[in-house]
Amino acid sequence: MKTAKPRIVLIEDNELSRTLLRSILRNAGYEVIGEARDGLSGLEVVDRLQPDLVCLDVVMPKLDGMNVLAELRRETPDIPVIMITGHTDREAVENMIKEGASGIVVKPFNTTKVLAAVERSLAARA
Repeated sequence: MKTAKPRIVLIEDNELSRTLLRSILRNAGYEVIGEARDGLSGLEVVDRLQPDLVCLDVVMPKLDGMNVLAELRRETPDIPVIMITGHTDREAVENMIKEGASGIVVKPFNTTKVLAAVERSLAARA
């Protein structure tokens, strides 16, 4: 019996980063079921599609990733959220974890880092 592929939503304003994430995830057998280019649209996509995991950029137009994370924690606390960020300072990373991020991937990212964060986040949810 085949198990269902985990379903992922990408919220990332940078088209190149979004394309790379999509490719990494699909090549690893995950299903990217939705994408958004800004925080407000991202909240709508997550609400509509109810994914198994969200990959969320921090710096975006309309609503930044930290505000999206806070809203997702209120509305869908069981969906893991991986933050995609260029911020590497300790305070920023600690704040993301404190606010409920299940993982953090620092830009520039690679396949190994992305998949490790996704696998850890999905395993913690199970």
